[in-house]
Amino acid sequence: MKDILFSSGVGFGIGALFTIVRLPIPVPNVLPGILSIVFMYVGYLVVKYFIP
Repeated sequence: MKDILFSSGVGFGIGALFTIVRLPIPVPNVLPGILSIVFMYVGYLVVKYFIP
């Protein structure tokens, strides 16, 4: 839980910083790019579940 809160805070801070300096945020701005990141993590979880 501590890692989730820390990474959420870091992500929020980076998003705020990029907005303050008026730069585009460093994430894909299209659905396929976002889904590829999400399903990369899902694939990791599935493999980790079956191969401990």
